[in-house]
Amino acid sequence: MSAVSGSDGRLRCGWAVTSADYEVYHDQEWGRPVTGETALFERISLEAFQSGLSWITILRKREAFRSAFAGFDPRSVAAFNDDDVVRLLGDAAIVRNRAKILATIANARALLSLPPGTTLEGILEAHRPAPRDPPESLADVPAVVPESTALAKDLRSHGFRFVGPTTAYAMQQATGYVNDHLVSCWVRARTLSG
Repeated sequence: MSAVSGSDGRLRCGWAVTSADYEVYHDQEWGRPVTGETALFERISLEAFQSGLSWITILRKREAFRSAFAGFDPRSVAAFNDDDVVRLLGDAAIVRNRAKILATIANARALLSLPPGTTLEGILEAHRPAPRDPPESLADVPAVVPESTALAKDLRSHGFRFVGPTTAYAMQQATGYVNDHLVSCWVRARTLSG
C-alpha cells in the first residue's frame, strides 16, 4: 500500500488514515525522536502491551495506562506489589494481561538496575538501524531488522521482558530511531531520523 490521502488531503502512510486517532498519532508522534528514561519506559511498556493486539487498542487506552502505571515513572512502577497487580488486573480501562503487567513491573526494576552509565536511551542508540532508502509502500517496511534483534537480546540480557525483535523494532519506529514513513508521506521530511 502506498501513501493515502488523509482527511486534509495530505498523503500519509496507509495505516494512518484508518481512524482519526491514528492520523493524529502518525502526524504528531510516530517516528519522531523520544528522549528521557520515563518517556522511553512508557513506550517500551505500551509496545509490550500491544503485542498480539492492534496498536489502536493501546493508543485509545494510553491515558488509562498512564494513570494505572503512575505516569510510567520507573521508580513508582518498580515499587508495585501484589496489591498493585490485583488492582491492575481489575482495571477494565487497560489491557488486563497478567504476564504483560508483571513484565512492565519487571522492566521498571530492570531499568533501575542498569549498570552505572547505562541508560535505556543509550541502549536504543547503540542499536539504531543504519539509514536506508525510504520505503515506497508498506510492503517495503520490515517487521524486524538485525538491529532490533540485537536490541531485544541486549534488553533481555539486562532483565527486560516482552521485548522480542518485533516489539523492539516497533519501538525503534515509534521513537524515531528509524524513519519508516513512506517516501511520499508528508510527515517523512519532518522527522529527524534517516
